[in-house]
Amino acid sequence: MTLAVLPTRKDEAYRYADLAALETLWPLAAERIAVPAGTSGALAVVADGGAAQAREIEIVLGDGAEYDLRLLNAGRAYGRLAVKVTLGKGARFHLGAAQLGGGDQTLEIVTEVVHAQPDATSRQVVRSVLAGKATGTYLGRVVVERGAVGTDGEQSIRAMLLDRTATANARPELEIYADDVKCAHGCAVGELDAQGLFYLQSRGLPPAEAKKLMLQAFIAEAFVGAPDEDALTEAALAALGDLL
Repeated sequence: MTLAVLPTRKDEAYRYADLAALETLWPLAAERIAVPAGTSGALAVVADGGAAQAREIEIVLGDGAEYDLRLLNAGRAYGRLAVKVTLGKGARFHLGAAQLGGGDQTLEIVTEVVHAQPDATSRQVVRSVLAGKATGTYLGRVVVERGAVGTDGEQSIRAMLLDRTATANARPELEIYADDVKCAHGCAVGELDAQGLFYLQSRGLPPAEAKKLMLQAFIAEAFVGAPDEDALTEAALAALGDLL
């Protein structure tokens, strides 16, 4: 029997991981989801408990299949959500994810989306809100294999730091081996817009309420259009309330 070896920081996917916390959960059993050709599916994962958590999800989409995945990484300890998706011809995949952390916790979302066949579409929207000395990481790779012409892949990654002591790591990555594709990624790390806060306060909102309202809108971008949008948003707002 071969034992799974605990990764080290030399492994790019674990560069920012809390290896001490991960060791208590290792090895991880991958959760495999197969979506047959021409069908659709959806999954919402909410990690909001008080214990360390780590999950690996592998999704394979058949030709013309569609899948909607939403992640909320908002536990009060170490949290890691890793996803690998393989798309067949004309398949469509959407990921909407949010992570909210405070204190000295470490949160991670790691994705690999493989466009294995032509004309597939993928969208990834990840929003992070970090306070205290928390560390939030997004590592995302989009791979376009040879012959996967007509690929349309996009990553939108944004992190909001509530304190200067918080840390956001982001690495959106494109690995393209085909011509005639459309791939893009955008990444930004910053603080709440001071002018936006001033505008809301000038309209009568107390500072704390103005801040909360702007963060609600920021997080909501990850869950727009989800089958469980209301429940996900409610859980995210509860976690946000713990940070403010």
